[in-house]
This record gives sequence, C-alpha cells and structure tokens, in this order.
Amino acid sequence: MNMDAYRFRWVEGRPSSIHLINAAEDTEIRIWILEENIFRIYIKGINEKPLPTWTVAPGMEDVPYEGRNRLDLSPFTCPAYSVNKINEQEFELFTSKLKLYIFMDSLKFIWYEKQNGDWKEIARDRDTQSYNLDGTLGRGRFHYMKRCREEMFFGLGEKAGPLNRHGHRYRMQNMDPMGYDPYLTDPLYKHIPFFMTRTKNRQWYGMFYDNLSTSVFDMGKELDNYHGFYRYYHAESGPLDYYMISGKDAAEVVETYSWLTGKTAFFPKWSLGYSGSTMTYTDAPDAQVQMNQFIQDCEDYEIPCHSFQLSSGYTSIESKRYVFNWNTTKFPEPKRFTTYYKEHGVNLCANIKPCLLKDHPMYEELKEKGYFIKNRTGEEEELVQFWDDLGAYIDFTNPGAVEWWKEKVKEKLLSYGIDSTWNDNNEFEIWDGEAKLHGFGSGLNMEDCRPVLSLLMTKTSLDAQKEFQPSVRPYAITRSGGPGLQRYAQTWSGDNYTSWDTLKYNVLTGIGLSLSGVYNFGHDVGGFAGGAPEPELFIRWIQNGIVHPRFTIHSWNDDGSVNVPWMYPDHIKPIKRLMDFRETITPYLYQLMKDAHDQYKPMIQPMFYYFGHDEKTLEESYQFMLGEQVLVAPVVEKGVREIDVYLPNNVKGWYDWHTGVFYTGGQAITAAAPMDRVPLFVQAGSIIPIDDKEDKMEKGEQRGYLCFPLQEEGSVQFSHYEDDGVSIDYKEGIYTVNEMELRTNAGGLEINIASTGSYILPYKEITLYFPKALDDGLIINDQTWTSSSSEYTIDIK
Repeated sequence: MNMDAYRFRWVEGRPSSIHLINAAEDTEIRIWILEENIFRIYIKGINEKPLPTWTVAPGMEDVPYEGRNRLDLSPFTCPAYSVNKINEQEFELFTSKLKLYIFMDSLKFIWYEKQNGDWKEIARDRDTQSYNLDGTLGRGRFHYMKRCREEMFFGLGEKAGPLNRHGHRYRMQNMDPMGYDPYLTDPLYKHIPFFMTRTKNRQWYGMFYDNLSTSVFDMGKELDNYHGFYRYYHAESGPLDYYMISGKDAAEVVETYSWLTGKTAFFPKWSLGYSGSTMTYTDAPDAQVQMNQFIQDCEDYEIPCHSFQLSSGYTSIESKRYVFNWNTTKFPEPKRFTTYYKEHGVNLCANIKPCLLKDHPMYEELKEKGYFIKNRTGEEEELVQFWDDLGAYIDFTNPGAVEWWKEKVKEKLLSYGIDSTWNDNNEFEIWDGEAKLHGFGSGLNMEDCRPVLSLLMTKTSLDAQKEFQPSVRPYAITRSGGPGLQRYAQTWSGDNYTSWDTLKYNVLTGIGLSLSGVYNFGHDVGGFAGGAPEPELFIRWIQNGIVHPRFTIHSWNDDGSVNVPWMYPDHIKPIKRLMDFRETITPYLYQLMKDAHDQYKPMIQPMFYYFGHDEKTLEESYQFMLGEQVLVAPVVEKGVREIDVYLPNNVKGWYDWHTGVFYTGGQAITAAAPMDRVPLFVQAGSIIPIDDKEDKMEKGEQRGYLCFPLQEEGSVQFSHYEDDGVSIDYKEGIYTVNEMELRTNAGGLEINIASTGSYILPYKEITLYFPKALDDGLIINDQTWTSSSSEYTIDIK
C-alpha cells in the first residue's frame, strides 16, 4: 500500500467547497456543501478530465444532449457552512443538518445528522483502506463503508428479491433478461446507483454515486475477518463522485434524491388508462386484421382501453425486425389502421429499437455517415448480437444520429398517426468497454456511459414528438435507463415470467424502483414470457395492475395464447368490474402524477414511507401505499379468499374502501378478498377524486369525491387539480383547482368547496360519497342538507 496516497493536506476552502490533495500530489478531493442536507465527495486524479453528468439535474425537466458540466454548481444554493479544526489531520464541516468529520492522514469520513439539537452518527467509512487510491484493491473505483447488522438498505432501482437489500450483492449493468427469476436474477434492465439506509438508531440517509459504468453494490454479502462488517461500492471505470443526503425520514431522503435527478414527466391522462399489447398480434401474417379485432373485442366485452403498445412485428422483413420499416403485407394500409384506432379513442405507441441489423435497408447509409457506435479502434462500427443476427447500435452521442433518429420517428411513425414511442431493447449490450462514442465531439468510451445511451434514445424520441406536435403533451415509454429516466418516460419491469412468484416479487421490485426516484411504472400484467396464466392468477394480476401507474396487459406466451381481458370468457364479469374500477380511480392517479411532477412525491410507496414510527411497517410485506391516502393489500398467493391486512398505526384510523367499515390503526385484521376487487383501505380524513360515470365506455368524465371523514373533531384540506389532460396549456396556467375542506364537528359534518382557475371544467356538478348515511345531516358551503343519505350531488361553479 502506498501510504502517500492516503495522506492528504488542506489546499483551500471556498464558499461552497473544500479542496484536498494527497502527499504524492496525484489525487485530489473536492468536498462540496450543496444544500443543508446534501454534501458531495469527488475524488479524482489530478489530471483526470471530468466527464459530463446526465443524471444530476436538480429540479429540471431536461438536460442538454451533451449533458451538464459536472462541476457546475449553479442549481444548488451552496449554503454557508462551518469548519472546526480538531488538529492538523482532523477537522469537521457542518451545516445545520449534516456534519462530515474528516481524517486526512488515512482518508476516512464519518457522517453525522443533527437530531433534537445533538449530532448523531449515521455512517462512516471502513477503518481499513476505504478507497482504492493506489490501485492495490484492483481495477476501478472502490468505496468501503462500515456496516452493522441492524441497518436496512432500500433502493438500488429495479432489483429482484427482497425490498431490504441488506446481505445481498447487486450488479449495475443494463441487460435484457427475458423471463427473469423475480427473486434471483441480477442485473435487470436499469442502472440506478442510489440507495438509502435506515440506521440502527432509526435515522435515514441516502447515497447516490454519479457514475454510470458497470458497478457492484455489496450490501453485506461479503465477509472478511480482517476488516470487520462492511459494505462496498465498486465501479469498473469513471469517477468516484458521490452525494450524501440526510433526512428526517425516508420521505425526505427519497424526495430530495428525486429533486436531484429531475422532475417526473407530466404525461397525458390517457397514459394512465388500460393499454393493450401483445407480440402475437403484430407477429401474425394478418396483423392489421387481428389488431382491428382487438378494438372490436374491447367494444363487445365493454372493456375501456386508451392505448395500445404496438410490438415490433410491424417492422418485420421475413422473421427479423427492422426499425422504421412498415411491413405492408401484415399492415396493408398503415394510415387507415391508425385512423381506425383514433376513431375509437385508442392511442398507438410504437415499438422502436436502437440497433440496426447488418442487412437493414438503412444500414449502409448510417455506416457511411458514422452514426453507429465504433469499435475500439474507432474505425469501424462495433458489431454485436441483437435478436437473431448481428447489428450495430446507433450512437446517440452523435448530433447527426440524434437528428436522423428524430426525423425517422416523425417520418415513419408520427406522420402515419402513431401517437407515442415505445423505446425497447435499449440496454445497449456492447461489452467491449473501449468501444468508442462520438461524445458530442469529445469522445467517450462505452464503459463510462452505457445508460446515457438509453436516456438519450428516449429523450430523442420524446423530442421528436414535441417537435411534430408542439401543443400536444408528449408521452414515451422506455425499458432501460439510468437516474433521470423519469424525466422522459414511463417504464415497466421488463419481460417478466408468468408465475405466482413473479406477481409477488414484482410488487417489491416496483417499490424499490419507486424508492429510487422512478415513480411512473408498472409490470406486464399476466406475465410476458412462459405459458398463459391460469384464470385465478390472471385476475389477481389484474387486481394488482389496476393500482399501478402503468397498466398494461402484455404477453408473448409460449403456447401462442394472448393475455387479454377476455381470454377467459367465463371470468369476464369480475375482470370487467376491475377494468371499470381502473377508470374510476384515474382522476386520483392523475393527481398523484401531478404531485410527482410538482412535489417529487412517489405515486407508490412502502408503508414505512409515511408510518416509519410503526416498526411493523418495516417488516417484509406486499402491502403498499398508493399515494398517502390509500393502502393496497394485493393478493399474491393462490387459493386465497381472505387476506390478513396490517393497518399502520396512525392517529386517524382507516376505512375499508369497499364496505365503509372503520378500523383503528396499529392492528391486523382479516379482510375479504373476492375476485372482483382488490382490498383497499383509506386513511380517515381523505378525499379521493373519482370518475363516477356508470358506463365506463362513454367518453368524458363525471366527477365524484369519496369522502372519508375524521372520527374526532377536526378538519382536513384537499386540492384536486384539473386540466384538459392532453395539451401543454397547463404550462400557461390554464387549469383549475377544486379546493375542499372537510370538517368533523360535534353536530355532524361540514364541507366547503371552491373552484379557482381558468380551465373550464367539463362537468357542472359533483357527487360527494360518504361511507355511510349521514343521519346527522351535512353542511355544504354553508347550506344544510337534511336528507339521510350517503350521496350528495351539488352544482359546482
């Protein structure tokens, strides 16, 4: 070990940062105080050129194609901080919330959080060689930290297995693991190097590594007697540049990290409706006929559908797929096909892939223009395996390739009547780390930025939509990406396998993704790969799907069957009720998407997110929160008709959504779990907006509010956002907010409602629903209603 690598001296202190350099003068450390609760550590070689960052975008909806300057601090407040020198080799930096203790002679950091006026330790580096400054730990960047058995780790994005990551090892590397094991397979599709920790003293903090090379997070799987209990991060290349985020609870940590990586996109309301999809239809010789039959079946079975994700079979030439090609044998009249879907209110999202097979009709054109990722010599395109042949990936760090892609999206898709892009198979599986990217003129190696290509592909597709129809709210889907993908797309957990285990563990995978800043997601309902789901599994999967932001039934079943709502006609009644229920709660989901965009709040959370004071909410559970108001208790096991539900300990108590029965919090109950509804519970003091029209196949909405009053005297406020759901007019202030206050008095209930804003509401009355008949009456906007009822319809102006 080269000890000079670990002996640092103070070079200078600036208003927002500290600069250290080692004795050998080949390594420097910058420590930035970015916010009261965000510090940043950047360790690099003296002559190392900083890479751009595409992931750190505080409060932003977008970043430039070429990324942001990694050293640009302008988005941060960079507050004043204090320095306390202990001796020549030890000192501490602190704000009102976070403190860093630094040992310069051995390079070790200890972190403290202010709690009730006292500094409490939350994390520390391992005592023995925490960093790899002299290369003796191997190739790449290492960071070892002390670990204790009581700590719990959450996040790391889209991962299989348990929600608490303690004791497991994970690899960050975008891959295409079709039919993956929902508990064991790793890695999956996304690369999100963020996790948060609950300490043994019930404190919370998060750590984000701004590095997109292939990496490992060992959260305690490895043991070495010489070093005590530890965990580590190892990146194969790129910088060691990490952010420490403290918070009073899990919510503050997650929402701060979400702010750090950028806003969740605010997509059109139709993106929250049922989206049909299957590879079987577009792979069929008569694909257009089968696709049209899907619309007819929706009408025959009265299944409301808002979009269809058009699988890649529409691009085929013989048995292979060629992006931006229309197979006019399968689809003789593409524009007539898209018009037919529009006439029935169904938007089309077309599958596109970023790799051109070597016999693609446009391959030579792109090769000549230099738009492919190059091999390590930089002279030829890098040929790799893709589906059934070899191909080359488009280099989205090349401005010419970006413009070419946008023009093809417009020419081959949007001008045909396609509404949205489904960016698929975009893991960019090039395994030579020295493959060359254009890097917007600066040059980059593949090993440093694979997830950047996934992000830029999706951003390019979204920008094409913006340019084609500037006044229409765009919508895109992506399978792969890294931190910040939420700025550009809705996503899902990839090509899952049909099984009860997948239904169960996908719940945890989704919650982990949500705790990592990616809020707008779902799962392929029914399973993508494998055989057809049995009826009971299919129905339970639909129950789970209807309470996720992305609700898509998608499949490529081995037996040639297709997962569609009517695949089991004998069970269409409960499925119809579930599909209608999705329509009912869409206004609530839309509000959650707006809150995610504006306030960085997850749409789906684990129970401990809001009830961390209740230790039972930290136990492994498949229950989750849909917003702050609604508790979901999905059925994930076969043969269950009753389910044990734990109601978190809250002051207000809980209502059964379906029966209106009230329960106090902090207890386990047994709830009915029939096939036609998902068990749901609502916190007392909640108001839930719904679409209460009886016929869900009708266009338009009727507005209702489910009111769950407090049991004790008190009041709650609720704001419900409304706009046209499709345009960008909301950016010009064209929206309306229904403000509501629900008060419980000794003599009954009182509710006040007022609408403010410039958007003209499409309804002239609303209906208020209560869990039971109000024998004591109700006061609405100072008017007394004396009828004994649980429903009240009033005019709204």
